Amino acid sequence: MHIHREIISGTISHAELALVVSNNSGAGALEYARANGLRAEHLSAVRYGGDQDTFEREFLNALRSENIDLIVLAGYLKKLPDAVVNSFEGRILNVHPALLPSFGGSSMYGLRVHEAVLARGCKVSGATVHFVTQEYDVGPIIMQRCCPVKDDDTPQTLQKRVQTVEHEIYPKAIELVAADKVTIQNGRVFIAS
Repeated sequence: MHIHREIISGTISHAELALVVSNNSGAGALEYARANGLRAEHLSAVRYGGDQDTFEREFLNALRSENIDLIVLAGYLKKLPDAVVNSFEGRILNVHPALLPSFGGSSMYGLRVHEAVLARGCKVSGATVHFVTQEYDVGPIIMQRCCPVKDDDTPQTLQKRVQTVEHEIYPKAIELVAADKVTIQNGRVFIAS
């Protein structure tokens, strides 16, 4: 996990990784966490027989038991439970593989994003780090960075280039938020220097 390595290296110095959660029981992130002595939890509504209330309660209990105050999404493709988003408002980050507000929304993830960028004929793409809200990909933007779209790009080659950008900006944004250098006022993000 890239984020964990950035914490170990000191690039992210104001945060520690206390809990890894996935809605997919076979997720590589859970395997990585367990192999590195980190607490790993599989939490999904399916696990609780579709009982959304139990799922939300267990999710919040797991976060509270580790005194979590910042949630960093990395490949979590399901919508977070409303109770989690409400309880951690302004403390949940996500990285999106496009320049929001373009190419965002519930159906825009993975290669679909890059396919849409190429189909539209865009000359630039990039990545966006934003706060998570109740709606997909509309939270206040913390950081964005562009990268070129090349004439011979495939969705896969563009994805690799965008992932490089994600790996550059996500640790920086996490560090800024963890160090309390980011505030939200009237839906806009301000970063203290």
